[in-house]
Amino acid sequence: MSIDSQHPIGVFDSGIGGLSVLQALQKELPHERFVYLADNAHAPYGEKTDLYVRQRTHAIAEHLLAQHQIKALVVACNTATAAAIHELRARHPQLPLVGVEPALKPALALSQTGHIGVMATRGTVASDKFARLLASVQSEAHFEVLACNGLASAIEHSTLPDQAQAAQAQIAHLLQTYTQAMGRFGCAPGDIDTLVLGCTHYVFVEKDLRQMLGPHVQLVSTGEPVARQTHRLLAAAQLLNTKATHGAAQPMRLMTTGDLQGLQAAAQRWLGLPPEFCEAVPTLLS
Repeated sequence: MSIDSQHPIGVFDSGIGGLSVLQALQKELPHERFVYLADNAHAPYGEKTDLYVRQRTHAIAEHLLAQHQIKALVVACNTATAAAIHELRARHPQLPLVGVEPALKPALALSQTGHIGVMATRGTVASDKFARLLASVQSEAHFEVLACNGLASAIEHSTLPDQAQAAQAQIAHLLQTYTQAMGRFGCAPGDIDTLVLGCTHYVFVEKDLRQMLGPHVQLVSTGEPVARQTHRLLAAAQLLNTKATHGAAQPMRLMTTGDLQGLQAAAQRWLGLPPEFCEAVPTLLS
């Protein structure tokens, strides 16, 4: 398949978390078209096996290439990046590929106390890729790393009208539990003054964390660096769409393998998009 600058950029995550990356991509690349796939039927990836996540990642990449002729792929999921990005690069050498990883290096540049917290999924924390990343910076600061089981799932459920209230209560409980387990936050010596949000879902509870931890703790996510890297790769491959030429094509298509209502609610809440931008793709359920 030949790649053309008019083709869309593919973005996927295990659920709605990658919408936070999509926000940053849209801001960085305003003339591009995007196709986003939320694999809600199989979420959360962070609590699945490595093999399972790799299989899902390949199935989604093949679908986006075959059905939407994407010109680049952004793996907007820390767990999928850790498990499968190397295989994707080997299988699709012609395709510009961008993954995400917990922003440990940017956090190092921000921290004044040298104590940094990292919230991530179990799958990310247990991965070899994360172990190598942590080892590369561990001598420069103290990192308090915590696998936050259940948090991504609760954030997913918070978009469903019939589950929103219970999910919000669970989010508050989990955030309280996990931040307390990490230690003392603040700007005094020995305090954790920088917190890495190592899952794209966690960006959507940034406000809750800010209220909980106070104004002096810096929260670091990966959306903007990923958007800038996508821009660089497209420019290097001469695939940038430098002016809006969508014509009749919709600039944004959002798809889910799971509950359509949940994706529609999330798209409206965080991207301001109407329901007709969303669709279900049950053929990817297997």
